Amino acid sequence: MCDTHHKSPHKGKDHEGHDLEHKKWSRRSFIQALGIAGSGSMMLGSNFLTASAPSPLTSAIAMAETDNILILIRLSGGNDGLSTIIPIEQYDVYANARPNIYLPESKILRLTDEFGVPTYMKSLEPMWGEGQFKAVHGVGYEGQSLSHFTGSDIFANTDLSTTGFSGRDTGWMGRHFEHLYPDYLSDFPGSRPEGPAAIQVGNYGSLVFEGEETNYAYVTNNIDQLEQIAETGLQYSLDESLFDSCMYSDQIKFLRGVSNVTNEYAGKIHEAYMRGANQIEYQDNGFARQLALLARLIKGNLGTKVYMISLGGFDTHGNQPLVHERLMTQLSIAVDNFYDDLAFTQQDDKVLSMTFSEFGRRIYENGSNGTDHGKAAPTLFFGSGLNGSAFVGEHPSLDEPNSRGNLEYTMDFRNLYATVLAEWLCVDIPLVEQHIMDGYKYTPVNLGFNCSGVDFPEITYSDGQPTPPSPTEPTEDPSPELVNAIVHKPYYPTDKTPHIYLEMPFTAHVDIQIFNIMGQYLGSVFNEIMLEGSTEINVRERLKTYLASGKYIYRIQVQDQKLSKSIMVA
Repeated sequence: MCDTHHKSPHKGKDHEGHDLEHKKWSRRSFIQALGIAGSGSMMLGSNFLTASAPSPLTSAIAMAETDNILILIRLSGGNDGLSTIIPIEQYDVYANARPNIYLPESKILRLTDEFGVPTYMKSLEPMWGEGQFKAVHGVGYEGQSLSHFTGSDIFANTDLSTTGFSGRDTGWMGRHFEHLYPDYLSDFPGSRPEGPAAIQVGNYGSLVFEGEETNYAYVTNNIDQLEQIAETGLQYSLDESLFDSCMYSDQIKFLRGVSNVTNEYAGKIHEAYMRGANQIEYQDNGFARQLALLARLIKGNLGTKVYMISLGGFDTHGNQPLVHERLMTQLSIAVDNFYDDLAFTQQDDKVLSMTFSEFGRRIYENGSNGTDHGKAAPTLFFGSGLNGSAFVGEHPSLDEPNSRGNLEYTMDFRNLYATVLAEWLCVDIPLVEQHIMDGYKYTPVNLGFNCSGVDFPEITYSDGQPTPPSPTEPTEDPSPELVNAIVHKPYYPTDKTPHIYLEMPFTAHVDIQIFNIMGQYLGSVFNEIMLEGSTEINVRERLKTYLASGKYIYRIQVQDQKLSKSIMVA
């Protein structure tokens, strides 16, 4: 590689062209010369290398007073929103537009009187009942692109002027890096975070974590590679002989810096993997394996606050009913298992997941039992931190599509992104608007969490399941005094037996009942007068009914007030 007798117009270091070459060299141009611009990753021989370091955003996230974690779920190909959230009030129009692929009413799980999901997404039903599922209607932007590549870039770089191969080549999670962290590949103390700032599974060219000089995420080609790193701590390094003095020494030193960062974080990932453990059995498919590994890294306290995973196959021009059912079944089961897994360590309320896709699909079916590229589509949010299930925003009208049969957007995607940054990851609003959203003054969306103290517009929360009523939705809202005064939480000692910790600031009659996820009453584990103080209730000891492994709900009734939470039984 460092042979000075190469066949080029400039032979050796002693010539005018050598100096000119180094004046023009930059890390970005070097990556571009290797044909890997925009990926932040490279192949060296058969080894995959990537750099991971903090951007101003990830630095702000790291310094923010929050332990919250964000998981971005890419539905690659353009997810069909009308097969994900069915507008029951517009059902006739929906069915007439799709005579061969519409979902019959018998296959719709009604979550409210206005909206439902396909029954093949029924694994999300308990999450809905427990206040862990929100759907935001009509997400898109003005002049939405119907191109896979341009659409992906716009959702990543937030630049609505992007067309074709033009547009910003940095992402919303990776702005303004070089002037704040010029030595991010060095070994200087504090030049990078102890754990990866972000982890991305799937090297599909997303700009989300891209900065001016490199990609800020620890990127692996696929889940197989990340699993190998997590299990073995396998590290790739460059032979020291490559760093002998030669005309490409600067480039080689850059490669060494990338390798050093990659190796360092491989070890951190392995350590977290060994500390964590899955307590739920996941399905054996690629998407479920991604979430299973993320759960283990989170439970192992890796420290990474942003993850990005993907589920492909949503470009459903043909055979959409079967394809969409398979994909959304995988997603629903895996997401439910993921939050059940995190509940064992009480981390489910610290992890927010959100879906995104490059565009939606049209109202009308095509001639191949599918749908073509369209515009607006829903964004799905999951996690206990949502503090209630709801449909948010205005669903686009099916009666007024544009000339191509597209749903018009009713929610600018940048409002969602900025809200997640400011209110979930607690990044200062001026930083979000100036650097991340490139001057865009966003309108905050009430998603159920609030870090900045901003006033949200009011939204109406769903009333949960039809019948039987979910015990997680009390018939009367607890008074503020009781909510603030009574402390209760599930916890799991070393023998994994579920316990309930209860702390009462006054004497009162307390009734704690157990329900399964279908809302069926199983029995009471505590029904007596409790004096001021605290107590611990062993659920298995107190409940005479046998409890199989899985998720249950306990409801505490004090006077006329009811409080509920989920609890796991191993």
